[in-house]
Amino acid sequence: MNPGKLQTPIDYLKGVGPNRAALLRSELNIQTYQDLLNLFPNRYIDKTQYYKVSQLQPTHADAQVVGRIINLKTLGEGRSKRMVGTFKDDTGMMELVWFRGHKWLRDRLKINAIYVAYGKVQKFDSTYSIAHPELELLEEHEKNLRSAMQPVYPSTEKLSNKGVTNRVLNLLMQNLFLEVKNELTESLSPTILENLKLMPKNEAFFNIHFPKSQPDLARAQYRLKFEELFFMQLQLIIKNQLHKSKIKGYPFSEIGAYFNTFYTEHLPFELTDAQKRVVREIRHDLGQPAQMNRLLQGDVGSGKTIVALMAMLMALDNDFQACLMAPTEILSVQHFQSLSALCKPLKISISLLTGSSKTSKRRVIHEQLENGELNILIGTHALLEDKVKFKNLGLAIIDEQHRFGVAQRSKLWHKNELPPHVLIMTATPIPRTLAMSVYGDLDVSVIDELPPGRKQIKTVHRFDANRLKVFRFIRDEIKKGRQVYVVYPLIQESEALDYKDLMDGFESISREFPMPEYQISIVHGQMKPADKEYEMNRFVKGETQIMVATTVIEVGVNVPNASVMIIESAERFGLSQLHQLRGRVGRGADQSYCILMTGHKLSETSKTRLQTMTRTNDGFEIAEVDLKLRGPGDIMGTQQSGVLNLKIADVVADNDILKIARSYAWEIIKNDPSLKNPENKAVRRTYAQVMKYKNIWNYIS
Repeated sequence: MNPGKLQTPIDYLKGVGPNRAALLRSELNIQTYQDLLNLFPNRYIDKTQYYKVSQLQPTHADAQVVGRIINLKTLGEGRSKRMVGTFKDDTGMMELVWFRGHKWLRDRLKINAIYVAYGKVQKFDSTYSIAHPELELLEEHEKNLRSAMQPVYPSTEKLSNKGVTNRVLNLLMQNLFLEVKNELTESLSPTILENLKLMPKNEAFFNIHFPKSQPDLARAQYRLKFEELFFMQLQLIIKNQLHKSKIKGYPFSEIGAYFNTFYTEHLPFELTDAQKRVVREIRHDLGQPAQMNRLLQGDVGSGKTIVALMAMLMALDNDFQACLMAPTEILSVQHFQSLSALCKPLKISISLLTGSSKTSKRRVIHEQLENGELNILIGTHALLEDKVKFKNLGLAIIDEQHRFGVAQRSKLWHKNELPPHVLIMTATPIPRTLAMSVYGDLDVSVIDELPPGRKQIKTVHRFDANRLKVFRFIRDEIKKGRQVYVVYPLIQESEALDYKDLMDGFESISREFPMPEYQISIVHGQMKPADKEYEMNRFVKGETQIMVATTVIEVGVNVPNASVMIIESAERFGLSQLHQLRGRVGRGADQSYCILMTGHKLSETSKTRLQTMTRTNDGFEIAEVDLKLRGPGDIMGTQQSGVLNLKIADVVADNDILKIARSYAWEIIKNDPSLKNPENKAVRRTYAQVMKYKNIWNYIS
């Protein structure tokens, strides 16, 4: 594709001019010829059929009829005033009706000329009519550069009001093609085109805007979706390779006493096959002289912490230090407690540093870090402070990284001469589709099985009317010595309302479970951090049996004795949030339960969410359903939504094409890393343009 011509400002296209150019820029962000070319239709009207008046049916959605207007008359008064044209062909008569623009139409319509009328057909008494039809003289209709199927372009109210109708956009597209049809040079290699039997690029663009038939359109769409996803993946893979070749890291060549002793003598349980596979992947990365940049995904309770510890032991075996950074104090304390217990028999020095660590304690930690006495440091954002200096940090593990900004993470890198290896952990399953697109420049490991002995959490949906039965069930569980969560939604816009819901709920639970027989903790966003901490700790220690809370308990709280999770107004939660909340129970050996409470009025989306939750415990399956319901932009959050700024492909609907595109991109980079082969000349040229013009695929990461 010749970038020169295609980067021409849109003002210069025949039929545009300064006013329309300003509109196209403000309404559709169309700056250049290329932007207009990439304005893809969002649907098509099939005009392959012509109907006779006698063939019309009341069920016809849209129809196209050829005939003559034999007379025009104005009927009615005021608001019901309308102009009616009698439209006749050789089989009968129908009416064309207009409720506005009468004077303008009267001057332009030609009596007895042959027109093609198109629009929605309606039947009144025994007469068919089309209101506000699209009309075109038959000779014009036959002359136009038109396809049987007419594209309908994205538009806005302002464009329509200013006369930039779909028809105008269609004409502009025709003018554009007359100018650029010879500029559309091929961007894929002959091998890819041949193997996948892809339509050539210029044909694909022509057929997306002016398709002759459904099959031509389908082939054009496949070709352009493949290309968009291919260059997106190529970019991510090149970024990944560049990272590995440019960003050097310390190779951990030893697997020594710490790792081996722990593995053979102190492992608290047999690792699952998935955990073993992930440890092997991490071990391979850490042995390289390039910085590891790996994402470790594992559902709640899949045993990521033990894998993280084994990676840290590899660092220790090579005389390096390791750190683990978590987004909240509660979570970092939990990591510290579980890792301290595991490290005890190995005589490893491990410390915790958070915002509330005392100054005297901090001083000791700073000193021990710098002289190398301290092997492992666990903490919150406090790890990023300038005073925190390591002797030789070899591995940084970041838990739930989406809660840390990029600038924060890079601070860890600069605590050393060479950046440490990085392992990012997340319990939020990212659908494989999205992982390929958004984290395509990271290597991804997945722990996709739960440790043996873990019982599946039983999930049920109950309506508010069943509340007394639910209370009875809670009583039985508490009698067995178990603890219960009751969670209320928190939606920022209605904080006052949410607070009221929570307090009402707390009161009704207090009435059902009175003191001193029962103790209840309450935690919500309007409490001081110290009070929150105090209530959380009472529950963790088992001093209270019921924890009434808003979603502050979503991530990482580990109370093995809690076996029931009740989610109030469950229809107000997203799927991933419901799944995260459910993961707070099921951490001990007892059977655990999740009860989703709702009213009777539920939208279709809410029903799908609740059915998904009761059907499966698989976080990845849930994430895929969530992605279909919400779309990629929502799931990634605003900071990532630009990532998927795709023009024609959709990472969810076109997942199959995405996989093929990724495999071809890998193949090319594996065999020709710098795209120097003559075979890949077109790919190299297009890739350079994509990077230069910040083109459609250049919003990644």
